[in-house]
Amino acid sequence: MSARLEVRHATRRFAGLVAVSDVSFTLAPGEILGLIGPNGAGKTTLISLISGTLAPSEGEVLFEGKSITYQPAFRRARLGIGRTFQIMRPFPGLSVLDNVAVGALFGHGGGQAQLAKAREQARSSLEFVGLGKFIDQRADELGGPGRKRLELAKALAMQPKVLLCDEVMAGLNHVEIDEVIDVIRKVRDQGISILVIEHVIKAIKSLSDRLLVLHHGEKIADGTSDDVLANPTVVQAYLGKKRT
Repeated sequence: MSARLEVRHATRRFAGLVAVSDVSFTLAPGEILGLIGPNGAGKTTLISLISGTLAPSEGEVLFEGKSITYQPAFRRARLGIGRTFQIMRPFPGLSVLDNVAVGALFGHGGGQAQLAKAREQARSSLEFVGLGKFIDQRADELGGPGRKRLELAKALAMQPKVLLCDEVMAGLNHVEIDEVIDVIRKVRDQGISILVIEHVIKAIKSLSDRLLVLHHGEKIADGTSDDVLANPTVVQAYLGKKRT
C-alpha cells in the first residue's frame, strides 16, 4: 500500500538546538501510528513540521506522493491535513458549534463552504465525538475533557485525510480515555490516517498499528507495539536504565 504521508530526513533547528534530527517515516491510508518519547523529545515539533506551522531546516514532507514542504499551513489543511493542539484555545465568546464550524470553513475542500453548510458539518462532527448536547454552549465554558473532544471535532470538521492528534488523552480518566480511543478507532474506520502523540502507554499500545519513538529529536525505534516497547534502547530512554 502506498504511503499517504511521507516524511524524509526531517530536521528542525532552533539556533543551536536541534529539536528534530533526520527523522523519516511513512503513514499509510487508514493506519494509526503512535508517536511516543520522553518530554522534550521533539514530538510536537515533528507534528508542526507536518502541519506546516513550522518549516523544516532540512528534509521534506510528502502528501499523497507530492511535496508539500514549502506549503503554508492553511494550504495543507485544505489538502486534507488536520491537527489538534496540546494547548487548547477555543475561540472565546463563540459557541461550541461555531468553534467547530471554523474548521469546516477552512479545511479540506478549499475553504469555500457556506456558513450554513459548515454548521451542518460541525454539528455532525460534534455528534460524532459526543458533544452534540453542548452545541449552543460557549466553548470557553467547557471543562478539560470537553475541550479535548472539541479539539477533535474541530479537526474532523476539516474532513482530513490525515489527522494529527497531540495528546488528546492527556489529563483524562480511564473511562474518558476509553471513550476517546473508541472515537479515534471510528475515525480510522473511515479510512483516515492518524498520527497520535500520547504518554499513556497502555492506551497508545492498544490503539496503534505501529509505534514511532523519538528521543532527543532522533528516531530510535519504529515497529509494532510489542517490538518497540521491548526494545532496550526505548526502555532506557524512558526509564534511564537497561531492562533486566
